[in-house]
Amino acid sequence: MTPKKPDAVIFDLDGTLLYTLENLFESTNYALAKFGYPQRSIEEIRAFVGNGVKKLIERSIPGGENNPDFEDCLKIFKEHYSKTMYEKTRPYDGVLEMLKKLNNSGIACAVVSNKFDSAVKELCAHYFGTLIKTAAGECDDVRKKPCPDAVLKVIKLLGCKEGCCVYVGDSEVDIQTAKNAGLPCISVCWGYKDRDFLLQNGAQVIVDNVNELTKAILK
Repeated sequence: MTPKKPDAVIFDLDGTLLYTLENLFESTNYALAKFGYPQRSIEEIRAFVGNGVKKLIERSIPGGENNPDFEDCLKIFKEHYSKTMYEKTRPYDGVLEMLKKLNNSGIACAVVSNKFDSAVKELCAHYFGTLIKTAAGECDDVRKKPCPDAVLKVIKLLGCKEGCCVYVGDSEVDIQTAKNAGLPCISVCWGYKDRDFLLQNGAQVIVDNVNELTKAILK
């Protein structure tokens, strides 16, 4: 169960607030092509996302981390993605209106993502401005999701009690993250994982669109 009118909502980013799949797909294949490796389909990339870009490249490159080109491929991916990440990325329909409504209701909105930290902060600033109070991505000194570290750090920054927060995401990683942080989780099925997959991975509350999500938060 979600708390009645929480003090804060912490969102995942990719597949939850932003559609980013095509940019991730293009940057992955750009990096792979630099080394002559086979290209990945967009459906493969959809299945590979959720655990950070290092894991994305590990899953995409032949041999994974054992490939001698792995680190250079990851570096090229990050460089390319940083230059192109706005080209085909967009907020999902209704997301901006939802964030405005939550802010107007006195609910603080934040983001915790496994995408590298600089990209998370830049994307949130670009698309959401002050609607997102704080945003955290993957960095060396905080364990990434599903570890709860970043979520708990953001809750502290917001000055909220853990029992008055809700976590929202689109993947099994998000479900486990919320569980590890002791938070209720709302799963969205417009992102990179479908309803059946979410149910199989322990989702308790699933919404089909942003209107349903807004109602679930504000109920």
